[in-house]
Amino acid sequence: MRVMITGGTGLIGRRLTAQLLSDGHEVIILTRSPEDSAKLTQGARAVKWDAKTADGWGELVNGDTAIVNLAGKPIMQFPFTNDHKQQVLESRVAAGRAVKMAVEQAAERPRVVIQSGAIGYYGNRGDEMLTEGALPADDWFGNVCSAWEDAVDGAPTRIVKIRTGLVLDKAGGALQPFLLAARVYGGSLGNGRQWMSWIHNEDECRAIRFLIDTEKATGPFNLVAPNPVRNKEFVKTLARVQGTAAIFPAPELALRVALGGLAPLVLDSQRVVAQKLLDLGFEFKFPTLEPALRDLLKK
Repeated sequence: MRVMITGGTGLIGRRLTAQLLSDGHEVIILTRSPEDSAKLTQGARAVKWDAKTADGWGELVNGDTAIVNLAGKPIMQFPFTNDHKQQVLESRVAAGRAVKMAVEQAAERPRVVIQSGAIGYYGNRGDEMLTEGALPADDWFGNVCSAWEDAVDGAPTRIVKIRTGLVLDKAGGALQPFLLAARVYGGSLGNGRQWMSWIHNEDECRAIRFLIDTEKATGPFNLVAPNPVRNKEFVKTLARVQGTAAIFPAPELALRVALGGLAPLVLDSQRVVAQKLLDLGFEFKFPTLEPALRDLLKK
């Protein structure tokens, strides 16, 4: 199979590329800098794209192609200005529309489009159990995630929309800020009662491959481990794995002042369930937190 990945040099894209190559698939990374081979996983091919159109790559789409759209300007940036927020939205919508355009123009319909998204779609929901049928939040994060997903609507192929939780990987992602917080504070963020729906990057990429191969998989899928934890438990587990103590909580007010508009990323409560993925029979390699952290931190 030919798998075309946008955002293929990022945290998820690199691991996904390695898995696909090990399975014998052809992998094409769509990138604005194909000459930068240092970011490219060995064995993958880089093809230039402008992240806005199908120009220069759309003709590579055939009937045995899967397109995985992971592209978008990173959300984490200080200061978190309105201009940056607009760029985040526009980059995600533009990339989705480019993928839709490529599918519409292709001589053969590709097998599937995997459109990335995030559990920020649901907003701050306390203890509510959030399956794929839950409504989106009417806030900035929810609106961005909805527009991000909707950008590929109408493309004439099978469409899967993944809503990814906090991705844990030793190379980056959500784990690094918590390692830093553990060194500075040692305790929970805020009151520690907010739910964290996390996923090991290995399972994130395995799930994407599973959804590519599973013909009956369509629509939204939550990509989170089966056992979300409260922030307080996450921090205590991380401290236990590292052999340190989780003592002093980081005050919520201080976090809101320091992080501004990014504070919801660490303070919102999202108890998300991967219901549709589990119903299709996907088996997680890391369903619980401590083994996942021990694998990543080699403890």
